[in-house]
Amino acid sequence: MIIDMSYWTRVLKKILYVILILIGLWIAFKLSVFYMPFLIAFLISLIVEPAIKFLMKKMKFTRKLSSIIIFIVASIIIIGGLIWGIISLISEASNLLQGLNGYVEKAYILFHNLTDKFEFQKIHLPDEITRILQNSTGGLLNSISNWIRNFLTSLLNVVTSIPTMAIYFVITIIALYLICVDKVYILDQIEHHFPKKWIYKLGIHIKELTKTLGGYLKAEATLILISFIISLIGLYIFKFMKFNVEYPLLMALFIGFVDALPILGSGTVMVPWGIISALNGDLKLGIAIVVLFIIMSIIRQFLEPRLVSKHIGTHPIFTLIAMYTGFKFIGVIGMLIGPIVLIIIKNVFASLIDEGVVKSILDRK
Repeated sequence: MIIDMSYWTRVLKKILYVILILIGLWIAFKLSVFYMPFLIAFLISLIVEPAIKFLMKKMKFTRKLSSIIIFIVASIIIIGGLIWGIISLISEASNLLQGLNGYVEKAYILFHNLTDKFEFQKIHLPDEITRILQNSTGGLLNSISNWIRNFLTSLLNVVTSIPTMAIYFVITIIALYLICVDKVYILDQIEHHFPKKWIYKLGIHIKELTKTLGGYLKAEATLILISFIISLIGLYIFKFMKFNVEYPLLMALFIGFVDALPILGSGTVMVPWGIISALNGDLKLGIAIVVLFIIMSIIRQFLEPRLVSKHIGTHPIFTLIAMYTGFKFIGVIGMLIGPIVLIIIKNVFASLIDEGVVKSILDRK
C-alpha cells in the first residue's frame, strides 16, 4: 500500500491551521479579559469616533481638540451614570438580599395554592408522584434563592471594592483619552512594528469582522440600550405610581441582559413576571408589565430591520448550541459571549465552511 505523503501533509497543514487559529482565539479572549480596561476604552472610542469626525468636519477643529471635547462630554456622562448606577445597585441589591427569604416563602405559598386548586386525581397520578411534585418545589426555590444570593453578594463585592474599581476606572479613562487623541499615531506604530504581509492579511480579517461582528454588536447594543432605557423608565414610573416594583434598576439590567441573548428576549422575563403578578392578586402590575413589554416589542420591531437582521447569519440551532457551550464553559455571561465567538469563528473559517469543513480538509484535489 502506497501512502500519499503530499496529500497527508496538506491535510495536516490544514488541521494545524485550524488548531492554531482556535488557540489564537482562546488567547485573544484571555488577553481581552486581562486587559479589560483597555478593551472597554477601545470600544468606547469606537462609539465616540463618529462624534469626533463630525466636529472635525463641521467645526473644522483639529483631531486633538475634537477628541478632547468629546472625551470631556463622554467622561461626564460615564461618571454621572456610574455614580447613580453604583448607588442604586448597592441600595437595591442590599434590600433584595434582606428580603430574599420572604420572596421565596411567597413563591412557595403561591405554588402550593396553585397546586391545591389543580385536581391531580383527574389525570390519575399516583400519590407518590404528586408528593414529589409538591415537595420538589422547595428544593427548586432554595436553589434559585441561593443562586440569586450568591450573584448579588458577588455583585456587591465588585461594586464596593472601591480601590480596585477606582484603578480600573482611572486606567480606562486615561486609555480612552490616549486612544481618541493619538489614534493615527497608534495605527502607524502597529504598521511599523509588524510585517506588511501580516498587516495586509490582518486588515482583511479586521474589515470583515468589523462589517459582520462590529455591525452586529453595534446594532444589538443599540437595541439592548433602548430596551434597557424603556424598561428602566417604565419601571420607575410604576414605582412612582406606587406599584409593587421595588428593584427597577436590577430588573431593567436583567431584562437588558436577557434581551441581549439572540434566541430569548425581554419577553422571557416580562411575560412570566406579568402573569405571576396577576395570579398573585396584583392585577394592575401584571397588566402594566405586559403593556410595557408590548411597547418595547413594537419599538424594537420598528427599529430592528433598520439596524440589524433578525439572525446572526447562522441557523438558530447553532446559535443555541453556542449559547449553551458558552454557559457550560464560563457561566451565565457565556450565553452572551457564545454567539459572538460563533460569529468570529464563522468569519475566520468562512472559506472552509463554504466548502465544507471536513471535505475541505480531506479533499484529495
